[in-house]
Parts: sequence; C-alpha cells; structure tokens
Amino acid sequence: MNSMSQQEKSLFMTFLMTPDMANFSGHVHGGVILKLLDQVAYACAARYCKSYVVTASLDQVIFKEPIRVGELVTFKANVNFVGRTSMEIGIKVIAENLTASEEPRHTNSCYFTMVARREDGSAFVVPPLVIETEVERRLFEAGKMRKEMRQEIMERNKTLHVGIPD
Repeated sequence: MNSMSQQEKSLFMTFLMTPDMANFSGHVHGGVILKLLDQVAYACAARYCKSYVVTASLDQVIFKEPIRVGELVTFKANVNFVGRTSMEIGIKVIAENLTASEEPRHTNSCYFTMVARREDGSAFVVPPLVIETEVERRLFEAGKMRKEMRQEIMERNKTLHVGIPD
C-alpha cells in the first residue's frame, strides 16, 4: 500500500480579512470565520478522500481573541482521525498583523466531522489514515476519543431534549 504524502493529510489556506467581514465592533464577524472554517474543512477532507464531503458536526469552536480587519489569517487543517465514511478535521487559526511587529496569534481552534458522499448521496468509504509520525498517532488517538465523546453527548442529549415551545 502506498503511503499518503503529508500534503494530502493537511491543508493551509490564507485569507486577508477585509472591511466587508467586520461586525459592529469593527472586528471580523464570528460567522465569517465559521464560514471560512467550513470551507477549509471541506477542502482538506475532499482532497484527502478524493470525494465530495458534507459537514456532519462542528465542535469545540473556541474564539480565543478577536481578529481585526486587515489581518492575514491562516487556517491550518489536518485530517486527525478517519472512520469508515467520516473524518475528523482539526483546524487551528492563526492571525497575523501585517503592519505591526506583533507575533502571529492563535485565535481559534475547532474540530469538524466530515462525511464522504457519492454524487447520489450514498456513503463513500474513505481510505484508512496512514500514521507516519508520533504526532500523527497522538492526533489519531485524540480524534478517536473525541468521536466517542461526541457519541456519548448525543446519547445524553436525547434524554435532555424537551423541544421548543410553540
């Protein structure tokens, strides 16, 4: 079996934050970041499995600090864990002020579960993840644990669900 190259497991995408992305406080709107995160997760997962993918879940979105208009923002995505038809994509967001001598800042992190689909919408089995380094092994194990936690949370939420009143 051929080992997948690192390029197929990870993806970096960089965007300039423009004034049309600002919220009322003058910082980049959280919804804009969420949309970009989803696009990055899609690109990373689709490139890995060479198939169309859909977003199944997004968790642990942590906005550590605001991103300012004019900053260059890099989304560092990685395939952490692979199941039968799903993949966990971890994304780290780094903001960089181009006109100041500040260090780049880690502003956000999150985990997407992406599911591979054929054109007809049926499930597509993704290639197994080839673990080549100790870091990749740790990412895989952590992703496996997060998948188990997501399943447990879904089960617990079923017992808590009361519905929205009319």
